[in-house]
Amino acid sequence: MNESSIATGRAVQFESFGGPEALSIREVPVPRAGLGQIRVRVTAAGLNPMDWFMTSDAETAARFGLSLPCGFGTDYAGVVDQVGDGVSDFVVGDRVFGGALSRAVADYVVVDVAGTIVDGGEAHRTPDGLDDRTAATLTIASRTAAAALAVVNPGAGDTVLIGGAGGGVGVFAVQLARRTGARVIGTGSATSADALRALGAEPVAYGDGLVDRVRTLAPAGVTAAMDLHGTDTAYAARELGVPDERITTIAGQLDGIIPANGANAAPSAIEEIAGLVAAGRLRVPIAASFPVERIRAAVELQAGRHVHGKVVIDL
Repeated sequence: MNESSIATGRAVQFESFGGPEALSIREVPVPRAGLGQIRVRVTAAGLNPMDWFMTSDAETAARFGLSLPCGFGTDYAGVVDQVGDGVSDFVVGDRVFGGALSRAVADYVVVDVAGTIVDGGEAHRTPDGLDDRTAATLTIASRTAAAALAVVNPGAGDTVLIGGAGGGVGVFAVQLARRTGARVIGTGSATSADALRALGAEPVAYGDGLVDRVRTLAPAGVTAAMDLHGTDTAYAARELGVPDERITTIAGQLDGIIPANGANAAPSAIEEIAGLVAAGRLRVPIAASFPVERIRAAVELQAGRHVHGKVVIDL
């Protein structure tokens, strides 16, 4: 095992569940890598809506197995700085990215090499050509997008309506759908129109009148839909004649519609997407990055749900 004399490091924690105001930066003992584990010196952590949703109150946190004191954030990227016994897949100095449920915004995170995001954390090698900030945005959002695509299975000849297309999951979903040859119509605000076009989507304003606006854009009809914000787009898709089996949601549930969960994405999805990003074949817009000392401001921005792209914490 690689030894280290580091005693403490910073970690963003909750001492009581709540909003950004409940977050604090604490000096905590640095964890050690045990059997089958690696320790990662985190350089960047990406934020996702699930981070603040599941820590918003004690009842919700308990559903995710979280108790106080509790860390924050799930997506991370960094460098392996300690390797536990029984690990042969990684060595000190390897660049890695992955997920560790509600403990990623910290100087150090210990990850089970054979674990999952929820159970022990997970790690993947960061491909050459992929910087840590971008790598730290991938795990939750790109996997969720891949799972949504797997439900609706778009391809050439399809016209796909994507609700919340400019958000953290949407930026991946739009581009992955376009790579199948599908036409993509993405909902957003007026200020997001240029960002959506840059991703390959045809923008349409959300809100009242959505169905009529989509009919004008696509008089031949819509054949699939992904609602990445709530259920409004899913209801609109039904009204547009899309069958339930070709509609999916990630943040709301409707009877008859299969929700998409990143945990159900193909095991190879995350590394394939990382490779596409590293090769410049898939863009990841980073809306803002914040030093860890400004964690509350970063969460407030991300929780506003009007960010065009991803929000990243630098450590």
